[in-house]
Amino acid sequence: MSSAGDRAELPPVLISAEQLAERVAALGRQITADATAEGRAPLLVLVVLKGAVLFAADLVRHLRLPVELEFVRLASYGAATVSSGSVVLHPESMPSVAERHVLVVEDIVDTGLSMQRLLAELSARGASSVRVCTLLHKPARTRVQVPLDYVGFSIEDRFVVGYGLDHAERHRNLPWVGVL
Repeated sequence: MSSAGDRAELPPVLISAEQLAERVAALGRQITADATAEGRAPLLVLVVLKGAVLFAADLVRHLRLPVELEFVRLASYGAATVSSGSVVLHPESMPSVAERHVLVVEDIVDTGLSMQRLLAELSARGASSVRVCTLLHKPARTRVQVPLDYVGFSIEDRFVVGYGLDHAERHRNLPWVGVL
């Protein structure tokens, strides 16, 4: 059991577990329909670590087409609550994407800098097609426009945690998205 002190540290809920489950299922149905109609199967689901892992695990359960899972590491926050503006792509974590249909699964797109860096890398490595699915989008923080094919929720410019998103590696395990 958690103590009263632990409960006081929990951030208030912005998006409930129920809302997340409903939206993730809807995204899965839409991605399946689009990929099937466009002949983009099998699909390589490229999960951006670490934040998108929980979202991706739930999302792939709703995809009704052949998928492969791979992971890539990007970093731009560190322990801060705003993007540093400097994106680190760990090239050793990049799978082979040549002539593959790729679905990038991201936890949050705010400035667009990380996604811009990743999309350029996927293009340079010869992906046949790339679609982006993000759980959260913060339009107010956008510095560069990137194509977001599937967006779970657009949110205001607030620092959020839970459902895979963290602050200094804390709060990833919350079943909801909360405001820190």
